[in-house]
Amino acid sequence: MGTDMGSAQRAATLSELASLISSINISRPTRVAIDGRTASGKTTLADELSEILFAKGRDVIRTSIDGFHKPKIERYARGRHSAEGYYYDARDLPAINALLLSPLGPDGDRRYRTASFDLDKDRPIEQQPRLALHDAILIVDGTFLQRPELRDGWDLTIFVETSEQVSEQRGVDRDACHLGGPEATRHLYATRYQPAFHIYENLCQPASIADIIFNNDNFNRPMLKVRRDGRLPALVGPVV
Repeated sequence: MGTDMGSAQRAATLSELASLISSINISRPTRVAIDGRTASGKTTLADELSEILFAKGRDVIRTSIDGFHKPKIERYARGRHSAEGYYYDARDLPAINALLLSPLGPDGDRRYRTASFDLDKDRPIEQQPRLALHDAILIVDGTFLQRPELRDGWDLTIFVETSEQVSEQRGVDRDACHLGGPEATRHLYATRYQPAFHIYENLCQPASIADIIFNNDNFNRPMLKVRRDGRLPALVGPVV
């Protein structure tokens, strides 16, 4: 019964969040960032919201910034375990803006691309642009989405809040099979992913500037908090 009640609480919270997103009306695509620590649950949340919004009849563009990596020689130039390398060198920020965010923005032509790089093959790709509907909702998950280079490209930012301990354990459970086992994965989290988030946190205060906090420590019982001085009230009216 406890699990069922928890699942019902998650479903209710997701429904509330999806309704807030769906109520935004800006006469062009709405660009939503799902930000947070590595393994905080960003991808799962983004997928869940996309399914709910699609069921409501909305056109959803669902993607990740993982399609905008830099080549391995650049990503690992400071070392495979470098936190600075992960924060500063992992992704092609100008490409994210030019190919994905700006085309869907106020002065864009709605012709967007969701990737510029094939991570598995370690080489650039050239996608054909797609035309977004004027009322489409773009949902993008990834780390460091509120850094200064990207911050103005979003209409709404959601920060998935988890403790370092919870995110690390989720990451180990998820990634151990392809990162060399639990100990190697814990080492990578301890030396690269978590310290990189500390850099981001110190520079950008992502939880403080996000429009919405989605606390995901307890997966079945998440908590939602809308920042009253954020952008959402101006887009949908006062949030009670």
